[in-house]
Amino acid sequence: MTHPLYTFRYCPRCGAPELQHPHDRALHCPQCELTYFHNVAAAVACIVLDDRDHILSVRRAREPAKGTLDLPGGFVDPHESAEAAARRELQEETGIVPQSLRYLFSLPNTYPYSGIDVFTADLFYLARVPDFHNAHAADDAAALDIRPLAALRATDYGLASIRQAIASIIREPELLS
Repeated sequence: MTHPLYTFRYCPRCGAPELQHPHDRALHCPQCELTYFHNVAAAVACIVLDDRDHILSVRRAREPAKGTLDLPGGFVDPHESAEAAARRELQEETGIVPQSLRYLFSLPNTYPYSGIDVFTADLFYLARVPDFHNAHAADDAAALDIRPLAALRATDYGLASIRQAIASIIREPELLS
């Protein structure tokens, strides 16, 4: 896989056309001496369980993987903690405010966005709520999907890291204890 920086043809600071790639994840402009490292982006995903151990997923309204299941989540904004991002994304996509939020694990991912592969570190959180009565699909969620944990199938999820996370939960349900 080619690093996304290789798609850039001009320096983002001065516009010079002759960029160098001294590292696999950096570009350098000999004209203005900019060296830019394109680091991994932080993203969050919430495994949302109610008191009956039903899981809430969202159906993706947009590409990539439009129409497949996903976990509520998204990118961490500048100056935002991962926990704040998890709460914000969960509320934006489902209207839910979690009673509790606990970090579970992380997975690397490649997220295609606007024709560029964005390398991410996806941070997974367990969010607990009493029920899903006030939940609704919003933002980039087309619909909600609520099912018992026993009915989970990793193949229903469209993004690689989400599929991997769901497969881990199916294999090791004690992760949610």
